[in-house]
Amino acid sequence: MNNSFYTESISNFLTEPENSILGTLTANSDFDVTRTQREAWIQQIRLLQPVLVGKEGHIYFEYIIPRLGKRIDVLIITGSVIYILEFKVGELEYSAHALDQAWDYALDLKNFHSTSHDVAICPVLVATNAEDQIIAPQFTKHDDKVLRPITTNAQGLKEFFDLVEFFIQEVPIDPNQWDEGRYSPTPTIVEAAKALYKGHSVESISRNDAGATNLTKTTGVVSEIIKSSKKHNRKSICFVTGVPGAGKTLVGLDVAHKHLDKDSDLYSVYLSGNGPLVAILREALARDRVASEKAKGNKLTKKDAHRNVSLFIQNVHHFRDDCLRDEKAPIEHVALFDEAQRAWNKHQTVDFMKRKKGQDDFDQSEPDFLISCLDRHDDWATIICLVGGGQEIHTGEGGIAEWVSCLNEKYPDWDIYISSKLTDTEYGAGEIIDTIKDQDNVALYDDLHLAVSMRSFRAEKVSALVKQVLDQDVSAAQSTLKEVNKTYPIVITRDIQKAKDWVKAQARGNERYGMIVSSQAERLRPHAIFVKATVDPIHWFLDEKDDVRSSYYLEDVATEFDIQGLELDWACVVWDGDYRYSDDGWKNKSFVGSKWQNIKKEERKEYQKNAYRVLLTRARQGMVIVVPEGDKNDPTRDPSIYDPTYEYLKNIGFEEIW
Repeated sequence: MNNSFYTESISNFLTEPENSILGTLTANSDFDVTRTQREAWIQQIRLLQPVLVGKEGHIYFEYIIPRLGKRIDVLIITGSVIYILEFKVGELEYSAHALDQAWDYALDLKNFHSTSHDVAICPVLVATNAEDQIIAPQFTKHDDKVLRPITTNAQGLKEFFDLVEFFIQEVPIDPNQWDEGRYSPTPTIVEAAKALYKGHSVESISRNDAGATNLTKTTGVVSEIIKSSKKHNRKSICFVTGVPGAGKTLVGLDVAHKHLDKDSDLYSVYLSGNGPLVAILREALARDRVASEKAKGNKLTKKDAHRNVSLFIQNVHHFRDDCLRDEKAPIEHVALFDEAQRAWNKHQTVDFMKRKKGQDDFDQSEPDFLISCLDRHDDWATIICLVGGGQEIHTGEGGIAEWVSCLNEKYPDWDIYISSKLTDTEYGAGEIIDTIKDQDNVALYDDLHLAVSMRSFRAEKVSALVKQVLDQDVSAAQSTLKEVNKTYPIVITRDIQKAKDWVKAQARGNERYGMIVSSQAERLRPHAIFVKATVDPIHWFLDEKDDVRSSYYLEDVATEFDIQGLELDWACVVWDGDYRYSDDGWKNKSFVGSKWQNIKKEERKEYQKNAYRVLLTRARQGMVIVVPEGDKNDPTRDPSIYDPTYEYLKNIGFEEIW
């Protein structure tokens, strides 16, 4: 893969004519080069050639970052430093947004490019016509050899290179060896969706080390099942399992994107009942498409962009309603249902259909009806169910047992492909799987399970740690925490303001942070946290630091319902009295009227445990857990409600911040 529009040794760059460099840049560009872009390149060439005299190394123009879907203006390797230059030609000011962008590029290389892990990286914003700045190279407290971004104008470039070279005197980087490095990113689901929609392969935007190889294997198995079903005119259903953050949604988006052509027999649709996830992905793709077209000099309205995106990602309930209105087979032969375990059981579905849709004679569960829709095809059809373990958080969610039960009772001719891990306890389908696993139409595949969490690229064992904490397996949690803490900080505190300060201090560039709480956390109002206030997930997840509605402001909070299937870089989890530690097990509470009441139904208790599982597995890089001190003058917030939980976390070994 060609990672840049122009790559050359510094010595050759210094002697190559300007027009020759421009010709290479233009020839390798994947967009129509505007006059503004051409003039920007000319300025960059003219500024860099004199200041790089006497230096050795390599220079790259428009270096591509697939995970971010963007390009570094200029990347230079000389001495023992990788320089990331973000140019703002003609600008009079140093934009905070541009500075964060340069920092993002540096962090992306540091985290995901193998030969950049252990070397110094210096991001710099060059606003050519801005005022002079004092250039003072310095590292951050993260101690990972990424310098704090530097700002300079055109006149300060020479001094900038000399000062950084003096500041960092280590073993020189071999540019040829650096070029051999593998780019193995772990994108957020929003980044992944945007990259796939732009045409990048799942391989180019995901890790490819031995621990994560089964992501590619899983997409391969799923694709083969679809092709085989079409070839042999069979109807099939496939259950893909995975730990939180392993890439189940990425598998679904990848398969759906490969078959976007409505005229193709393999036309597929990605479906999810997770309203916030669907809304956020659609909006992110639409915004990105509009921005991409604008960069090419084309005009595209967001309305038109949304119309195209809606063919790729749909709400499962809208798909269901279309099938209710039209009894013909849907246009899609392949449907990918994300979070299939959240489909409603028969009681919940029948009740909803009577109350909301006027369907008094409706008598099916949601899985039953969705299978029946694809079963209308005369030839073939495939359903891909993407399944998370311990993720049911809504009343009436039937789990995978509901799917298998109706397949066994009503659709005996369907081929069933099952992840070998679907019998594990967290999927709640072990008993019913045991009744069908020996049938001729059932096949078990190890490669249909995604075993490695890719959400946290810093620590794969976060999901295991959270499970141990919630299972009150103290000794196992203590052991796992020692491993996790090496690369993934988790701290605890009683002070919400200190927690906010901590996440802000950890985040660099545009790394996203936010405050998340349980939907039952109703006694956090004295801390200005009102869980019943509706948050707009699009603004919360996608808007930038200057928007008060964004997660960055740490004012609006998201609950498990808003954040399931999504992620933050850094999370501030506030733990209320709804889920309390005791030596006899967790105490499940719901705030009703003016007091806490016991939750007695086992189903609701499990939902509450799953809610905290969701909250505690959202952060990619680290988190702070806040357990308030309470107030002895308020019986609903007495310290005795909160202290045992904090002491439990402290006993496991989580570091305290004061």
